[in-house]
Formats: sequence, structure tokens, C-alpha cells
Amino acid sequence: MFLEVIIEGLYNLVESIAGSAKARVFFPLVATFFIYIVPANWSGLLPGAGSIGFNGIMHGKEVFIPILRGPTADINATLALALIAMFMVQYYGFKYQGFKYLKKFFNFSNPINAFVGILELVSEFSKIISFTFRLFGNIFAGEVLIAVMTFLIPVVAPMPFYALELFVGVIQGLVFMMLSTVFMNMATLSHDGGDH
Repeated sequence: MFLEVIIEGLYNLVESIAGSAKARVFFPLVATFFIYIVPANWSGLLPGAGSIGFNGIMHGKEVFIPILRGPTADINATLALALIAMFMVQYYGFKYQGFKYLKKFFNFSNPINAFVGILELVSEFSKIISFTFRLFGNIFAGEVLIAVMTFLIPVVAPMPFYALELFVGVIQGLVFMMLSTVFMNMATLSHDGGDH
């Protein structure tokens, strides 16, 4: 029943952003993002994550290589999630609008529209960077903060920060899910003024 409440709440959130018809299409992907990201964020809080490992040679220098590490505290995982999300944004743009979706980026009817199209194209790439660094930065910074507090005062000081990181892990999953939904919904809307 607890999982049903969570899934229903997530679906209602997606439905409030995208509407009933598109929510059924977007929900499996964005709910998967949420269900993957939240435990991935929390996995870095497990005892030994990031602190148990071995020394190895990388680029000619001896470095510490952790055995366990939270996936979202690694920029490669967050970049992969961002690329998937933005690929699906473009996919749904083409699915709902066809080739007139490209008019958003390549409209040379006048110089202002051409410049706006270039800005839209740059904006699409900046969304990838934003998605990547927002998730990575928040989770990695939280893990560093807990490591520092644990080093300073081992038992008492880190506890409030663990609670904060549990909360931040859920919020970051929700933010990623909601932004993906908003971007997908925006890609499906026509820019000709026909959709309201």
C-alpha cells in the first residue's frame, strides 16, 4: 500500500504538469528516473561507501579507489541520465510535432527568429549540463560534508546531516523527474500559437 501511494502521488504530479493523455506516455520514463535516482542518492550514505577501497595507480599517481560508491556521486552516471532525458525530450518533440519541431531551432524567416533558434539550440545543450551538474553537485557535496563532519566529531555531528541528505536525495529525484516532465511537455507543444 505504501508503494501504491508513492506511485499514485508521482502519477498525479506528472498528470498535473503534462495533462492526462501525455502523463500516461511520460510516466513510465520519469517514474523510472525517480525510482532509480532516490536509492542511488541514498546508497552513498551506507557505511563504507566511498571509504572502503584500495590504493591503485592512475595516470602515474597513486590514488585511493573506493569499492562502493553512490552512482549519482559520479559525474558519469548523472551525465548518462541527463543524456537519456534530453534524448527523450527530442524524441517526444518529433513524435508529437513531426519535422515542424525543427522549426523551433532552425527558423530563418527573419534574423530575430534565426537568433532565437540558435538560443534554443544552445539551451537544449545547456539543459544536459544543468541536469548533470545539479544532481552530481548536490549529492557529491552532501557526501563530502558528511565525511568532513565524521572526521571532526565522529558520532554525534554527522547525524543531522544524514537526515538532511535523506531529504535531499528525495528532493533531487523529484527535481530530476519534474524537470524531465516539463521539458518533454514543452517539446510536444506547437510554437505556432495553436496549442494553449
